[in-house]
Amino acid sequence: MIPFENVKDIRCAGEAMVELSVDADGSTARIGIAGDVLNSAIYLRRTLKSGASVSFVSRAGNDKFSARLRSVVEANNINAQLVATDKQRTVGLYVISTDAQGERTFQYWRNQSAARIMFGTDDAPDFSSLDGADLIYLSAITVAVLAPAIRDALLKQLSELRKNGVLVAFDSNYRPTLWESNETARSVVSDFWKQTDIGFPSVDDEMALFDQDAEATTERLAGYKMPLCILKRGDKGPVVISGAEALGDANFAPAENVVDTTGAGDSFNGTFLGALLNGCSVHEACHQAHAMASRVVGFRGAIIE
Repeated sequence: MIPFENVKDIRCAGEAMVELSVDADGSTARIGIAGDVLNSAIYLRRTLKSGASVSFVSRAGNDKFSARLRSVVEANNINAQLVATDKQRTVGLYVISTDAQGERTFQYWRNQSAARIMFGTDDAPDFSSLDGADLIYLSAITVAVLAPAIRDALLKQLSELRKNGVLVAFDSNYRPTLWESNETARSVVSDFWKQTDIGFPSVDDEMALFDQDAEATTERLAGYKMPLCILKRGDKGPVVISGAEALGDANFAPAENVVDTTGAGDSFNGTFLGALLNGCSVHEACHQAHAMASRVVGFRGAIIE
């Protein structure tokens, strides 16, 4: 049983970017700040009833958009003190477009993103921002933007932290363009699954990354023997892979209105973690998280009011 009652300090490590959400005709765009880990941190903070602290671990510049990023973090009652300042770099930018079914396409400009060195450089890795954490949440996007040497060092750091009781939650958000190759992505994601206590794989991402059908994907994920693993399957609802009794024939109603699927999985993860930390069972947390994700897809953008 995972000791959630001991979790008082949560660190969510990832890249947040300037988001341009383009209207259907492509003529106008809404400016926001978003990133998969930050999105999850926001929904976690909204759900969490305990006094546990939630911090965003990242790196940004010293410009207006970076200041806006920090303001968004703080406005959502998340600690921004672990967003380091880099005077040479800034935040990344991405444009998001959605089709009539709410499916997304992305274009990125992130080569100068300060978050790429959130844990230092090859010759000077720095994981001090994780010191004191009881729970660390990160994603494959967090890992993909890092230099290979820092990825390896981070993996070793998480292994040591877990030996001291720190919990690691991981979501394998797969963005092919962020990786050097598919083979590298497979290897790295597999290694991080092996250092995960609470896993949030998405069936579509896992099938695409490992070129497997749903059955083989489930078997592979079970083989990692994570203490708790919840497989997200979109409108079909989640299934428990390990760490709790199967959900069986649990009824997960599909979303009534799908406008934009951005942030659905992120909202699921954050709500699920918050519900668990509130004392809910895994099954109750699954239902709360699915309900939130179903609500999120009915609005444009990752964060709903």
